[in-house]
Amino acid sequence: MLEIDSTRKVDQVRLSAVEQVRFIYAPSNVSSKGFRTRLRLSDGKTITFGNLSWRSLTDIDRDDARYHAFVTALSAAIVRANPKARFLAGKPYLLWLALALAGGGAMIMLTFFSLRAFEQGATAAAGLGVVLAAASFWQVWPMIRLNRPRDLASGEVPDDLVPGRPPQS
Repeated sequence: MLEIDSTRKVDQVRLSAVEQVRFIYAPSNVSSKGFRTRLRLSDGKTITFGNLSWRSLTDIDRDDARYHAFVTALSAAIVRANPKARFLAGKPYLLWLALALAGGGAMIMLTFFSLRAFEQGATAAAGLGVVLAAASFWQVWPMIRLNRPRDLASGEVPDDLVPGRPPQS
């Protein structure tokens, strides 16, 4: 059993009811490296939790080591309770493809905008386009790269989507 305390109520979920475990990169603001684990149950409900704790709108606590330890132990328990549970990494394919196309399209448009601005002598506008392209690449590229859809082995916990593995000695 998994006990979930959402501060409003406490639920218990049978681990044998977990059909799918999906690991995703989901930053919640410009500075956070947010990762989430989503469990899909046999009744269609989902449970999502991550490595970030929000104390307020601006105060975020990132606890990768405890998140990794919890997800690793939970994944092993799910495999024992339901060996048929699927383990997936990244976004569903169509969502990932839409993100990749939109991100790539935005980069092409910003590049074209910057080149045209340089041609016309509008260096301030061109500089703004370059800055926006760099900021967009910095934010969007990890979402595309890390959320590439892929199947995982039963019980596998991917280090690129579940940070905090203790160093091997």
